[in-house]
Formats: sequence, C-alpha cells, structure tokens
Amino acid sequence: MLAENAGTYAERVAVIHGDRRITYRELEQAACALANHLRSLGLGKGDKVALMLPNCPEFIIAYFGIQKMGGVAVTLNVQSTPYELRHLLGNSDTRCLITQGMLARRFEEIREELPLCSHLITTNGPEEDSPFSQIVAKGPFTTEIPELEGDDPAVMIYTAGLTGKPLGAVLTHRNLLTQSVLLRTVCHRTEEDKDIGLAVIPFFHSFGAAVNMLLPLRIGAGIVLMERFTLDGIFGAIEKERVTYIAAVPRLFLGMLFHAGAEKYRTDSLKFCITGGAAMPPEFIPVFEQRFGAKVMEGYGLTEASPVSSFSRLDMPQKPGSIGIPIPGVVAKIVDEEGRELPRGSVGELVLQGENIMKGYYKDEEATAQVIKEGWLYTSDLGRMDEDGYIFLTGRKKRMIITSGFNVYPREIEIVLGLHPAVQTARIVGKEDLLRGEIVKAIVVKNTGAEIEERELLKHCRTYLSSYKVPREIEFVTEIGE
Repeated sequence: MLAENAGTYAERVAVIHGDRRITYRELEQAACALANHLRSLGLGKGDKVALMLPNCPEFIIAYFGIQKMGGVAVTLNVQSTPYELRHLLGNSDTRCLITQGMLARRFEEIREELPLCSHLITTNGPEEDSPFSQIVAKGPFTTEIPELEGDDPAVMIYTAGLTGKPLGAVLTHRNLLTQSVLLRTVCHRTEEDKDIGLAVIPFFHSFGAAVNMLLPLRIGAGIVLMERFTLDGIFGAIEKERVTYIAAVPRLFLGMLFHAGAEKYRTDSLKFCITGGAAMPPEFIPVFEQRFGAKVMEGYGLTEASPVSSFSRLDMPQKPGSIGIPIPGVVAKIVDEEGRELPRGSVGELVLQGENIMKGYYKDEEATAQVIKEGWLYTSDLGRMDEDGYIFLTGRKKRMIITSGFNVYPREIEIVLGLHPAVQTARIVGKEDLLRGEIVKAIVVKNTGAEIEERELLKHCRTYLSSYKVPREIEFVTEIGE
C-alpha cells in the first residue's frame, strides 16, 4: 500500500510533524531502510517487533518497516509501566523493542527477565541524532517484501481480559485492509480531495491506527501529528494546516465546543469529524455541526474487529444515539443467550461477522473460543437494531469501563490494589462523566488497623498501571456488598 502510493504521490506530503514535512517517497524509503536493518538483526517473517512510541513519524516508519520485512507490529501504550511491560513483551514473544530513549529505562528495569527481547532501538526528538535516525538515513532504500497472505498476522494489539491479564488480539493484513478503505467507501472521500487529517488519538490504539494512519495513507492524504495537545494547539493546527477531518473521542469534540477561544481561529477547512471510542451525547452533535460547519459521523468498533464495524452515513438520515449501520463487508445481528437472532427492536448481544474480525488472541485458544463462535464475534455489548438496520447500544454484558476511548477491565485494577498490604478487598466501578464517558472509581475495604490515605493508594496504582487505569476517585467503606 505504501509502496504504491509512494509511486503515485511521490512528492505529496504524507506526514506533518511540527516543522517537519515527510513526503510519500521519503516515508517509503525510511520504512524500507528499517526493514533491511531488522533483517540484518536476524528477524524475519512472523517475528514480533514492539512499538512503544507516541504519535511521531518514527511510529509510522516503524509500523510499515515491520510489515515490509514480514513481521508483526506489537503496538504498546506509551504509558505502560515495567509491571505491564513484563507481561506484554513476554506474552507476545517480542524480539525487538522500538521506543524513545526516555521510555527505554522502563524496559531496562526488566530486560533480564525477557531474554527473547534481545534488541532495543531508540529514537529521540526530530533534531536529535539517535540509533533509529541513523538506521533510516543509512539505507538501502528499497527492500524485498516476503510472500504474504491476507491471513498472515500484521499487528498485535493488547486488550485487557476479564482475568486481569491483557490479551493480544492478532490482526491480519486482510483485517487492516478492510479499515484502510473507509474514507473512500463510507466518507466518500477520494484522492482528489487531498484531505489532511489531524491525528490526536494514539496510533498504538486500534482506532487511532485505523482512522488516523491507515485511512489517510490509503488515499494519498496527509496526516498532521500531535504528540501532546491543548485545545488552542488543535485549533491552531486546523487553521495552519487546513485540516479537513478529525477522528477522535467525544471528549475532544466536546472540548472544542466548549472552548471559549474557538472563535479566534479559522476552521472553515473542516469538512467532517469521526467520533468513536465512547458514545457522543446526541444533543451536542447538531450544536457542533452548526458551530463548525462539519458533519459528525459516529462509529463503533472494538480492537477484535480491527476496530471499525459500523458508522453513521453522510448520505443517510442521522438517528440520535445510533452507532449507524455496519460498514461494507460486515454483518451484524442481535442475539439472545443461545445465539439465536432476535426480532428487530429487541435487546440482546451485538455479534459481528466479516473480514475485519481478528485471527484470535495470541496463544490463547480458550479465550478466542469464548468470543468467536461459528465465525461470529461476540462483542459483549448489548443493543438493539431498528427496522432500518441502525444499531443502538444499550449497555454491556461484561464488567468493563470505557474512559476517553480506552477499555479498562476492573479485575486488573482490583488485583493491583490487592497487592497493597493495607487493602483487604477492592471493587472497581465506572462512574458517568460528560467529557470522558466514564471514570474509574475504586471502592476499598482496609485491613483491620491499617491506616492509608487516598493519595498513597493512588501512588501505589501509578507504580503498576498506565495512568488511564488509575482510579480518579477512591471511596473507603467497611464492607462491599454483592
């Protein structure tokens, strides 16, 4: 895909990062150079290479470089702690880690426990020399891509499991290609539109990788990268780079809507916005569209589906509260506990079938069999479908919290809280929040005679957990009911 577009749009800008402008030709050459280096390390088809990087050009280069040598990109949250990395790198059989120099010390703490992960490649800021920058500058700038089938693994993304240990969802080349065409098939954008997308969702997130990287690169569009953002920074980027679309979680669009300084910026380039990861409060959609003159398209997906599975359409009536209809090639139905399809309007579990459904969880056939049954992905989301095929979500079947688009499984946090000597037992619940959808709240019973403050317990959680999993509230109680 990248090689084809490097031929068609060689001098067109693919990536914008601050003052850096990287063309399609330069992106392709850098990816080839990295692929050649990975081969020189003895890596080949099927080998796992982990990426722990923010939204920077090096992430895109590495992602495609790994594919070009036939490898599997294991995309890791940059907030991952040594405690989390021990499982993520070990379970995935990662042989090489690519990360920023400042993040590498988390790996160094546990490196001796991960003998298979014997290679580390670090990168720094754009102005700083690094092993990564030396590799991509050295070349050679062409490479031989091994024979790959659509069912071969391309990416592994970890999603938290009910047991408290994250599971590696294996996505194939065919899975990802179903996502890459969505700007054309669902949003009706073409190469001639010369779109510029603003990437604020992390690429290590399945939603971020699909809508902010694969979609624009498939049609020769440009991507504006932001590692850290403020609302003024976002509005400034829209004005400066003439951004035509943004894909993000509702929190960002609500922030734009409520931002007092928005009128200072020119936003007339914005044509449409894609929201997902959590439900956008339906009453704010028409208000946003009127203020910014951009259509809001609400979508739904999950990592196991690569992730996008349904979308509202620009050329169809908008139904407030709906996640739209399935994307082309995906079939959805609502089923009962026995897997039987329910009549329209009935509430049951949403199940999906299509070429976007993952290969399975890495090295966990039992967990895979629990969610993929006779070719259908059981999402654990409850919903209904109306007579027109629009899907409306009504709740969840399993214990899970979605905060700012990130899935959090309570059991993982409960295990970490239980490691503290002052904690007898803990229960994690989700609390509704307008900007984040939900926040994580902990209900804790202390051991008899134990003295501990909320601040100390939060510090304990931060040692083990990525920041989005750390409770935002802790309530101490004497007992926890069923």
